[in-house]
Amino acid sequence: MVKIYKEFKEFAVKGNMMDIAIGVIIGASFNKVTDVLVKKILMPPVSLLVSDVNFKDKEWVLRKAITGEKGEVVANKVAIGYGELVESFFDFLIIAFCMFLVVKGMNRLRNKAQNPADKTEKTPKDIELLAGIKDHMEEQVGLMKKFMKKEDK
Repeated sequence: MVKIYKEFKEFAVKGNMMDIAIGVIIGASFNKVTDVLVKKILMPPVSLLVSDVNFKDKEWVLRKAITGEKGEVVANKVAIGYGELVESFFDFLIIAFCMFLVVKGMNRLRNKAQNPADKTEKTPKDIELLAGIKDHMEEQVGLMKKFMKKEDK
């Protein structure tokens, strides 16, 4: 039990759990924004373009509701609600596009930060160290080539 506690503590302290929690919270908030964007901003103009059709209510009725003599429902209506699928598809496209933009921006910032020659962004210490090692190795290779040429003569 102590080993599991230590492993969990290490997992939580390293930040993995916090990263996941933050991602879930931001994802839930982003879902609300996207939902409003699709239902209140994008779908009304699309509905207007297709003759005031409300996609949310669109469905293919496979069987109409069957009512008895007294008006009670004997068998419920069976229908495929494809309108919600259309709205969900728009949600997906918007989320995918937004995530593309976020990842593209993050990649641009990361590439800029990882370029030791670019002094506009602070390069992480490990990248600076690796760049220094690379430069030192290239210098050593150059010296070795000069030394090998002198021996060949």
